[in-house]
Amino acid sequence: MMKNKVAFQTLGCKLNYSETSTIGSQFVNRNYSIVDFKDKADIYVLNTCSVTESAERECRQIIRRALRQNPEAYIIVTGCYAQLRPDEIAKIDGVDAVLGSSEKFKLFSILENFEKQSLACVFVSPIEEANDFGVAHSTDADSRTRAFLKIQDGCDYNCAFCTIPLARGSSRSLAFDKTVEQFKALINDDYKEIILTGVNVGDYGKNISSSLFDLVSQLIKIEGEFRIRISSVEPNLINDDLLRLISESEKVCNHLHIPLQSGSSKILKAMQRRYTSDDYKNLILRAKEIIPELSIGVDVIVGFPGETEEDFIQTHNFLRDLPISYLHVFTYSERPDTTAVNLPLPVDVSERKRRNNILRILSDKKIKLFYSEMMGTLQEVLFEQSNHDGEMQGFTSNYIKVKADFDELLTNKLTKIKLTEFDGNECSGEFLSEKMQLT
Repeated sequence: MMKNKVAFQTLGCKLNYSETSTIGSQFVNRNYSIVDFKDKADIYVLNTCSVTESAERECRQIIRRALRQNPEAYIIVTGCYAQLRPDEIAKIDGVDAVLGSSEKFKLFSILENFEKQSLACVFVSPIEEANDFGVAHSTDADSRTRAFLKIQDGCDYNCAFCTIPLARGSSRSLAFDKTVEQFKALINDDYKEIILTGVNVGDYGKNISSSLFDLVSQLIKIEGEFRIRISSVEPNLINDDLLRLISESEKVCNHLHIPLQSGSSKILKAMQRRYTSDDYKNLILRAKEIIPELSIGVDVIVGFPGETEEDFIQTHNFLRDLPISYLHVFTYSERPDTTAVNLPLPVDVSERKRRNNILRILSDKKIKLFYSEMMGTLQEVLFEQSNHDGEMQGFTSNYIKVKADFDELLTNKLTKIKLTEFDGNECSGEFLSEKMQLT
């Protein structure tokens, strides 16, 4: 029987989403039909994350869920978890193929067919450093108004808690001309927002005599209606030139995600980060000075070995007093082959969870404060195509979620509105062009 239904599930970062999209295009080009992961499919492809133990546990749960939907389905697991611990995944009953970071884009040349074999016949990718770039971007396989463009991969940093350099290899960039070419292709495909993604986006161009600033400066010169959103950038790689470029160009979103990890300089040093808390504070204040409406997201890890209650309170108060917009809070998770796994003074797991909950509450307060501060301002919203019970949703340049009555004519268009109301979760406002009130 012809196997022609494939489903995809992505765990982890935006980079993974861009890569899943590229894998999906391989299936679409061979006349496969993409279905939702919760539906019955002939082939399930899971692109995994290995940042935390919970991400790996979720991977195993999703595999079992897929097999409950179709016990005869062909299961392919790829991504960082597959790169780091392929043998572990191969032991899961029902998994048929395990592909590493480089192999994921060669799927059809590696696998002869998608016929389920005995449990002993599982292809396991070799463990080796991932140094292929693996071009990836959103494709026609997506039903999105926003596209992901992978411009960088790998990382040369040695943060004590992180396995990403092991899974992704050393830092490398997509060639400048190739990046511009792919960006133009996405614009021609009518995507209105392009998200520049990578493991360490701020590192773009390091080995090709270029920089993120040079790239974005070139991309905003391209004709067309679009905007660029820059994904997570390390604080030591943000300078005034990049901030002024964001401030001066309407084509670059007023939004940056800047990882912190801890507000304690002592813990930052133990994490082997490249800045102090004072360095980070000065950067945030400088960024808001240059771009007053800038939305700033922050990554923070709680429960790192040696983090005392005093260190945690210092982190909480540090974040409380900074003009940031939201937090991504991670509970520290012991990762094999990292420096941190051997550090003394581990924090009790229940205490890690308590600290996580406290910072999540702080994040909610930060979001509400930022949204409230933006009331009365003029913003540009890109509405998504989905119809949610008669309503549509979109995001402003500075990442504020906006709702409106569904109007197909407004989907995938950059629309100026004046924010007037905030219900605690989303904003609404007035269409300035149509002089109509959003509900």
